[in-house]
Amino acid sequence: MLQDVKSYLGRSFAMKDLGDAAYIFGIKIYRDRSKRLIGLSQKAYIEKILKIFYMENFKRETIPMQEKLKLSKSQGASTPAEKQRMQNIPYASANSSEEHWTAVKNILKYLSNNKDMFLTGYVFVLNGGVVDWKSTKQSIFVTSSTDAEYIAAFDASKEAVWIRKFVCGIGIVLIIEESISMYCDNSRAIAITKDDGVTKGARHFRAKVHYLRETIKLDDVKIEKIDTNDNLADPFTKALAFPKHSELTRNIGL
Repeated sequence: MLQDVKSYLGRSFAMKDLGDAAYIFGIKIYRDRSKRLIGLSQKAYIEKILKIFYMENFKRETIPMQEKLKLSKSQGASTPAEKQRMQNIPYASANSSEEHWTAVKNILKYLSNNKDMFLTGYVFVLNGGVVDWKSTKQSIFVTSSTDAEYIAAFDASKEAVWIRKFVCGIGIVLIIEESISMYCDNSRAIAITKDDGVTKGARHFRAKVHYLRETIKLDDVKIEKIDTNDNLADPFTKALAFPKHSELTRNIGL
């Protein structure tokens, strides 16, 4: 099968067979053929960053973000001496210019323009292994969590259609007869996918997001309800306590 895929790609692109890849964009590729596993590792890059900031021997954390963490201005430097020390740490702060201030203002303008956007997160699992995932800020303004969930399902449906075409196109299977199941933990968002025409709950949406309804009608995908505690995409959109974070990443296959 691998040779068939390589031959297919070779007919479309100029290619060289250099054997098993070891690195891609600085990311190490590792294999365990006995367990039929393949993965990507940024261990070398992480160790380099830790060394730069003298953090090789720091206590390790189990999760990247603390659950329900809240930061406020009052938690920062309070005295003139503390503020002065903080200003002297980064070079750009100690020796700033008009260009630095312009860059900062551009960041603030960006944040002002994107403050009403939610995160989209989804993960596709095939035969027990992750084959596709995404975590990104949504490109469409929304006013509620229901809207955000519907937009996330819209984004995922586009990816699902591409996956169907890709899997069939390279000959892994000739045709996928069943719809791809997509799981959502928001009942109202699921209800909107089943409504036809302009409805009260979705009349403010741009027409393009109702592409999701078309993919459902064509049996490319189907939306199913899942309990919030079992939603595998949660680690892509929010900080979770270690037990739940560990459980979901394990269920994803990571």
